[in-house]
Amino acid sequence: MTLPAHDTDLRHWLRKLPKAELHVHIEGTLEPELMFDLARRNGLSLPWPDVQAVRNAYRFTDLQSFLDLYYAGAGVLCTEQDFHDLAMAWLQRARADGVVHAEIMFDPQTHTSRGIPIKVVFAGLASALRQARQDWGLSSGLLLSFLRHLSEREAMDTLEAALPLREAYQDLWIGVGLDSAERDNPPEKFARVFTRCGELGFHRVAHAGEEGPAGYVRQALEILNVERIDHGVRSSEDPELLQELIHRQIPLTVCPLSNLKLGVVERLEDHNLARMLRAGACITLNSDDPAYFGGYLLDNYVAAARALELSHDELVTLMANSLRASFLPAADKSRLLDQLAARVGQA
Repeated sequence: MTLPAHDTDLRHWLRKLPKAELHVHIEGTLEPELMFDLARRNGLSLPWPDVQAVRNAYRFTDLQSFLDLYYAGAGVLCTEQDFHDLAMAWLQRARADGVVHAEIMFDPQTHTSRGIPIKVVFAGLASALRQARQDWGLSSGLLLSFLRHLSEREAMDTLEAALPLREAYQDLWIGVGLDSAERDNPPEKFARVFTRCGELGFHRVAHAGEEGPAGYVRQALEILNVERIDHGVRSSEDPELLQELIHRQIPLTVCPLSNLKLGVVERLEDHNLARMLRAGACITLNSDDPAYFGGYLLDNYVAAARALELSHDELVTLMANSLRASFLPAADKSRLLDQLAARVGQA
């Protein structure tokens, strides 16, 4: 079956098909308009005079140049209502893109370092996620992500501060992750805290092989015992590693427009996700920090489809992979995969 010739038609077809988003940072969904609204609400000043000035600043040279702006923007998030509004704005966008399940990363250390109690972060995000589940049937989970440019001791302290909240959010807090600046911050730096999280029964994921080498992917697998690799695009530099990922069907949560914006690839046509997919790797498409990288989930699907000449069947495979790679119970995965197959058949 051929793809629709026009992007509008392709977007319409993709939107109708159920899919999961497994790699999105909720702080990275903060659009400039909401940033200014929250700054006014909280009596804060921003280093930019207006919304357009913020957008003009989105000219990143690498991951760190993005993170500097990302952390500055997150400073407007202060109250439970702020976190609720942030999550609800993204959930509405996700629903419009056909997302039926989301596993959302959040960075409590970004907020506790500013004096925001971790319970405020949890409460605001959870109220939005529960509302989306009740109103729209959009299921979700939270992945508490440790900032790798900080120490493991600080990560462990964050985990211990969050654990008293686990019972209250057991329907949402499903796992932990590792993000922020990858260079010079190898996964092995966080071996003990990830061991502790495994003992507690949390799912584990980690950013690896984005700017860092393929060896970081291997560390994440062998030392952190992660179940998914976030990004992982440099895995192809190690053929033995790539074959292991294929054999074990370790999902890679790839974010093509993010990779383009941060210079991981110079042109989207050069991205290796299609080659890895065709070799048998479990590739999923995701948006990462869509407010900063100019593309939500459907934007990533459309851009990748056009630049890499993905076929109808390959796009369906990417959506099926997203559902299979989720941490949903097996029965829920089967139900959603059946829905996907049925809707593909109706298209």
